[in-house]
Amino acid sequence: MSNTHQEAIKQFLSLMGNVDEQLNDTFQNMHHGNPTETLARFLKARDWDVQKAYKMLIDCLQWRIQNEIDNILSKPIIPADLYRAVRDSQLVGLSGYSKEGLPVIAIGVGLSTYDKASVNYYVQSHIQMNEYRDRVILPAATQKYGKHISTCLKVLDMTGLKLSALNQIKLLTTISTIDDLNYPEKTETYYIVNAPYIFSACWKAVKPLLQERTKRKIQVLQGCGRDELLKVMDYSSLPHFCRKEGSGSSRNRSNGTIDNCFSLDHSYHQQLYNYIRHQANLIESGRPIKQGSVHVEFPEPDPEDTKIAKTIESEFQRLADQNGICNSLNGLKVNGD
Repeated sequence: MSNTHQEAIKQFLSLMGNVDEQLNDTFQNMHHGNPTETLARFLKARDWDVQKAYKMLIDCLQWRIQNEIDNILSKPIIPADLYRAVRDSQLVGLSGYSKEGLPVIAIGVGLSTYDKASVNYYVQSHIQMNEYRDRVILPAATQKYGKHISTCLKVLDMTGLKLSALNQIKLLTTISTIDDLNYPEKTETYYIVNAPYIFSACWKAVKPLLQERTKRKIQVLQGCGRDELLKVMDYSSLPHFCRKEGSGSSRNRSNGTIDNCFSLDHSYHQQLYNYIRHQANLIESGRPIKQGSVHVEFPEPDPEDTKIAKTIESEFQRLADQNGICNSLNGLKVNGD
């Protein structure tokens, strides 16, 4: 780390020394004993501008307090059938670890439908996975690999991506904004696999709008990406949709060689769900756990994110026009509206 960066962290630490007790408490719950690493992430996200990074972190801490994020891992989505429906339509899971010890998060972008529950449940589930990653998965990886691990790899499967994905743009922008503002710089690399033509066309339009820092993190791999990914992880950690050409991210494929990390029956989701149920029981101490989603305040998207979303929308419209189905996209209802 350069002297300039060390000086920026020193200034940032000094500013944080003056925050009130409530902000300081939630900051401690968030940094898990690594304040310097957390400050560095917020500085990176604001190009090492101390004042901008400080504002970003204070906004994040206030968001955590207002939405009781410190307690979100004690609020299970129940009954289990509803949670299974969320898992079947919001395809995400932990497939393993890289050779460097980074958790490998798999995301089925193309086949996620987000149509089995309200928007609030999907946002709640996403934040819970973020918090579980930061509080449980990363500290366990740090201990196992004997070095501090604070980031992950993400493998995004574009199998099944269709023009109808336009329906989900608002929800995906909300989730992306929550990550950008409150969980910055937690992903080392994004690997895009099984990309159909529709993704390639959108990528050309969106890539110039991305910040250089973000662009450097994204790698679009050939086919299912298996050979490239095997350079950074063992076969056992490959997401099931990367294990052979054309395997796709089928929701229920599971046999001796394919372990579907999207399924609620996968060990990761079982451990996460049991952890949340256990935390809820500790707090409720015998009383029945309340049903209903957690209503998290959605932050306003960054103007850059809005521009990207609009670019994707217009690119989808162009592709639809090319295919002669423009009329079917008119008046599309976006999730949450």
